[in-house]
Amino acid sequence: MTDGQGQDDGPQAQDGGPSSRRGGRRRRANAKGGRHHRHEVKVTPEEEARLLVVAQGQGVTVSRLLVESALASERGETATERARLLTELFAVHRTLAGVANNVNQIAKKLHATGELAVETGVVLGEARAVMARIDGLIDGLAL
Repeated sequence: MTDGQGQDDGPQAQDGGPSSRRGGRRRRANAKGGRHHRHEVKVTPEEEARLLVVAQGQGVTVSRLLVESALASERGETATERARLLTELFAVHRTLAGVANNVNQIAKKLHATGELAVETGVVLGEARAVMARIDGLIDGLAL
């Protein structure tokens, strides 16, 4: 498939194969009524290489990258970046829920028996790792 500039954007990942993005599509969803306008953008070989690296890093086509980047919010965040952030936040939420459950089990055992569970150190290490992951996400949101 070409990116509207005669350039191949690489394999399309509609079958969920190895080139597919986790949790999404490389191409934008079909627009009702289709897309009737086309823009041609000429770039240098160096710009093309940079566009390909960025698009591949985000798991999208160059065309999608250009449209999302141009229409991004003032912060410069694309819809793909927001979707990736939401996916990461949901994953952190699930992990944190698991750690919280483990902490509750440790507390229950401590209150019932007066003994600290042997896995306490591991669970507290997991809690610290989740907090570091959250800190990384927050740092990524910094303006």
